[in-house]
Amino acid sequence: MRAVVHRSRHLSTSETLEALVSSIRRPKSVPESPVIAQDFYGKILDDYPDLKTLKELHSRVFVDQQLRSNPSLGIKLMRAYAASGETKITRHIFDEMPEKNVVFFNVMIRSYVNNHFHYDALVLFKTMSSQGFQPDNYTYPCVLKACSASQNLWVGVQIHGAVLKVGLDLNLYVGNGLVAMYGKCDHLVEARRVLDEMPRRDVVSWNSMVAGYAQNVRFDDALEICREMELLRLKPDAGTMASLFPAVSYTSSDNVAYINEMFVNLTNRSLISWNVMIAVYVNNSMASEAVDLFLQMEECKVEPDAVTIASVLPACGDLSALLLGRRIHQHVERKKLRPNLLVENALMDMYAKCGCLREAREVFESMKFHDVVSWTSLLSAYGRSGEGRDAIELFEKMLDSGLSPDSVAFVSVLSACSHSGLLDEGKYYYKLMIEEHRIAPRIEHLACMVDLLGRAGKVDEAYSFVQRMPIEANERVWGALLSACRVYSNMDVGLIAADNLFQLVPEQSGYYVLLSNIYAKAGRWQDVTTVRSMMKARGIKKKPGISNVELNDSIHTFLAGDRSHPQSKEIYEELDVLVGKMKELGYVPETDSALHDVEEEDKECHLAVHSEKLAIVFAILNSKPGTTIRITKNLRVCGDCHTAAKLISKIAEREIVVRDTNRFHHFKDGFCSCGDYW
Repeated sequence: MRAVVHRSRHLSTSETLEALVSSIRRPKSVPESPVIAQDFYGKILDDYPDLKTLKELHSRVFVDQQLRSNPSLGIKLMRAYAASGETKITRHIFDEMPEKNVVFFNVMIRSYVNNHFHYDALVLFKTMSSQGFQPDNYTYPCVLKACSASQNLWVGVQIHGAVLKVGLDLNLYVGNGLVAMYGKCDHLVEARRVLDEMPRRDVVSWNSMVAGYAQNVRFDDALEICREMELLRLKPDAGTMASLFPAVSYTSSDNVAYINEMFVNLTNRSLISWNVMIAVYVNNSMASEAVDLFLQMEECKVEPDAVTIASVLPACGDLSALLLGRRIHQHVERKKLRPNLLVENALMDMYAKCGCLREAREVFESMKFHDVVSWTSLLSAYGRSGEGRDAIELFEKMLDSGLSPDSVAFVSVLSACSHSGLLDEGKYYYKLMIEEHRIAPRIEHLACMVDLLGRAGKVDEAYSFVQRMPIEANERVWGALLSACRVYSNMDVGLIAADNLFQLVPEQSGYYVLLSNIYAKAGRWQDVTTVRSMMKARGIKKKPGISNVELNDSIHTFLAGDRSHPQSKEIYEELDVLVGKMKELGYVPETDSALHDVEEEDKECHLAVHSEKLAIVFAILNSKPGTTIRITKNLRVCGDCHTAAKLISKIAEREIVVRDTNRFHHFKDGFCSCGDYW
């Protein structure tokens, strides 16, 4: 007996289909025997022909009543149309078949699921059951996939109950579907229970569990599942890497090494595998490794997609790898990967981190849509470069656009005011944030205010602000206050700030350095010795100064006193020449800087061989005259190197852009954009 099936929202009348068929050109040569025709058409359909060929073939089947009602051809037509994304026509064929069985329902449900019509798939499943058709081991995995994609736990639990009744919970594919469904619906305990109770598990089973943890942002737990899987001698595959992607975040060095080993051992590296590995490096502050892997990816002829681009551009920015960043930008334009907010925000951020404000603004202005991240990225760029007025102008433009600034946007504008010494403006926006936008100050905003007051020389007022804060001051707050004390030689407040910092982060060498510098400026050399002794007694490790510079898609790294570079001989010879010219202009090495950076640069190295000086000279030797030099440094630039960079920019007639941990320094014609305050 033929079952009646309710039609979905994709259903149109048969007259519509006839009109479609009549508009299609008929094949010139077709077999006349229905049996031969069925075999002939079946073989064509098995290869999933292009849509034009498919419609031509369908027109012939449609006008032949015997072929039209043939269930085998009907199923093959449905599969072919489904593969082409034509769910409406697939449903036409389904509805017009005089006799149906469970296979027709399975194909139709799969068509909906594969084309993301998950609600329609679940409706058809319900209709199928109500009309007396018994779902089988092919039906349930598909319907569970629809539940996963739509996060429909209620239906998923009902299906679980149904498969238990008929014993299909022991089926591998049904079990995999249940694990995936529970994981996607945030029920990881149930997902793990299903996995543990499965009599047979394959890589997909474990990947589904990995995906469950990853989708719930439990990255380390997801990696533990990978390790457990390997203990059972199941080798992670590209699907495992893909499952990890949603949760990629900061993790331990051991985990990074483990993921890298997993990647290296993959038999087939899919694009998403490369994307995951690049993202892992970027999220764990391993920018050089991320860039190197991207270049390997290019060598392997794997074409990056928008996700790759959005992942690797932050690494380019971290390294000031402008040439590579520009080449990636060209790829984006060539492959028409815009408009795409993730890509465009990443491009803007890359240019901003490289100190290229003009290019960052051009990307911003060319965007069709802006979100808060877009505005905030450019705001931060202006702030870090000391362009506070431009940052304020942009912030006001953001307000005029109707977009409401969030907490992070206010951090950016307050920081910009701080870096540019705009005290009144900073106070105004702090008040605006609280009173008009009803945003409660977070520790980041409070730290900005302390920095703003401190940079303006109002150290005592800054300390009073700290005392009145509704939140307990953290390392960032006390660090900002201590930095202000160093600049303005406020010994009393400086000691209070240092004492709090030593309690909060006793292992952080930079704060010992700031305190020793305060003592040194006051001529209290015995106290300087005491600080050094304290560091030694506490086993405080030195953090070496590292500077990076890009040349022809390669990142060159220098340490203080570094002689490992192949061009070391030429670099030191040229540096001696430059130091001589600098002295002619009145340069005197700032020995206080050696004290200030006693733990940031090896004290035993002469000031002349600090890492940024070596990087600058290397760039001068290997680039054309007039080319801008871009350096990134992992520590605050010392006073001596700051003075030297100003003089070198004048002597070599180069613009030198240095990004340290605090801000950008744009050196040109003997001056710096920071106004000698950083």
